Amino acid sequence: MDRMLYTAMSGAKNSMDQQSVVSNNLSNVSTTGFRAQLQAARSVPVQGDALLATRTSAVTTTPGSDFSQGPVEYTGRTLDVAMQDDAWMAVQADDGTETYTRRGDLQIDSDGVLLNVGRPVMGEGGPIAVPQGAQVSIGADGTISAIPEGVGPEALVEVGRIKLVTPEEGALTRGEDGLFRAPTNDQGEPGALPADENAKLVSGALEGSNVSAVDAMVSMIDVARRYDMQMKVITTADENAQRANGILSIQG
Repeated sequence: MDRMLYTAMSGAKNSMDQQSVVSNNLSNVSTTGFRAQLQAARSVPVQGDALLATRTSAVTTTPGSDFSQGPVEYTGRTLDVAMQDDAWMAVQADDGTETYTRRGDLQIDSDGVLLNVGRPVMGEGGPIAVPQGAQVSIGADGTISAIPEGVGPEALVEVGRIKLVTPEEGALTRGEDGLFRAPTNDQGEPGALPADENAKLVSGALEGSNVSAVDAMVSMIDVARRYDMQMKVITTADENAQRANGILSIQG
């Protein structure tokens, strides 16, 4: 009875957590460069005052993200870039640390700073700035060139290079802000990956989310049905307990 009740109870909670993950994925099906979250569960013995050999709970774990390539759509916009293969773009998070993203719809603010969804894009020496009103182009290696306002193509100058990195498989972890981070160093400080000179991007294109709307909807239905099944098991366990108490009271 204990095993059935605890497993169903914790399984229902796990289903609720999984529904949140699936809902978040589905809501980001149109978000540029989004990486789908993965979710799983494992069984663990109940600890603490409720510890009994028959009691086992299902515990939610988030093993990571789906790093598969999303669809690339050509937009023709100069400041749109799509990372090729396993390359990632370095951006500065709100806390000043270096983080990584596959999102490539860039903008230039009023101060000329190149931004990625409001966060400065990192270059070889820090955030990249471009001349105000300049015509900007981005090369396949991340090199940013600009033609100042009011002059011809002969005045083309290089103003910076986007830092592109190629992390090892499983090296990046997703933060609460949706940005990905490298492992911390020995001192527990946020790590930074070295620039990859061979990493490439495609200018005038954007990589879409790798979330499949159909798969997400099917998962949502499956999780909802699983939750209903677990709640039914809890109800059945309660009914069995009541019947057993009735039988014991008659025998007593």
